[in-house]
Amino acid sequence: MRAVVVSAFRAEPALVQLPKPDPEAGEVRVRIEYAALNPCDWQLADEDPDAVAPPVFPLVVGVDYAGRVDMIGRGDNRFRVGDCVFGRVGGTPAGGGTYCDFVSVPQDSAITLVPEGLPLRTAAALPSAGMAAAQLLETAVLRGHESLLIIGAAGGVGSYLTQLASARDLRVLAAVRGDEEHRMRALGAAVTIDTTVRPLEAAVRDACPEGVDALVDLVSATPEAFAAHAALVRDGGIAVTTRGVAGPAALPTGVGGIDFRLEPTPVLLDVLAAGAAEGVLQVPVDIELPLEKAPQALDRNRAGGARGKTLFVL
Repeated sequence: MRAVVVSAFRAEPALVQLPKPDPEAGEVRVRIEYAALNPCDWQLADEDPDAVAPPVFPLVVGVDYAGRVDMIGRGDNRFRVGDCVFGRVGGTPAGGGTYCDFVSVPQDSAITLVPEGLPLRTAAALPSAGMAAAQLLETAVLRGHESLLIIGAAGGVGSYLTQLASARDLRVLAAVRGDEEHRMRALGAAVTIDTTVRPLEAAVRDACPEGVDALVDLVSATPEAFAAHAALVRDGGIAVTTRGVAGPAALPTGVGGIDFRLEPTPVLLDVLAAGAAEGVLQVPVDIELPLEKAPQALDRNRAGGARGKTLFVL
């Protein structure tokens, strides 16, 4: 099968041929039709070699997928051959990512049926970004009529989070790079801040003179950058990062900090898929590319400025 792999930490991704994985007992093998790009795809390949439980090489890149079950492992199984499914692989200790033609996953992992009427391409864009957005909203413990500043709001997670927060009657301040006002307002943002033309701090202070109630920072990779954004949160508010940089030194006095970690579940996938199928949740697909273009797409995503989801068509 075709697969996009890295052969070592920080190595360039390459398209290679690998054997098809055979499903073990309790697993299903999925013929992937769409795989979605997430920042964690290249972040894992760039990880420190001394990290706990490093991946096994060659590492197949990717975690999100949608496709059809083509083989069932031994024993009882809740899926059948031909089922349309989507999900997220639970890490890649053996190099089994989703930028490939086939993947084998446990039936009790973050995998579920695609509801009738939901295209596979749409389902593939949901898992990581959609589940992260839903869990981020719960992590921030916001219940309505409060303000939420999202840094990196135009990307996949930010687009979902904007919609989910707006549906909960939160006042969303969407920080983006570029002219995204029309799109972000359509997703429910009350205020859109183009940080390429206006300083973030001034714009936030104009909109919320006392500071925002909560911050979700999807982009800052250093404690210093996160601290600058956390300074915009009011006393008693909360600042959440997805990049693991919420150390005590990064937080102003009186502001709580959380390092967010995604906990994928099939139940959450079902909820997101139902929302997308009913048209309640817009799924922002930016571009579709053949698998051969994945190495270049990873480089572009690493450079930042994502607009919605990138899908690979297999």
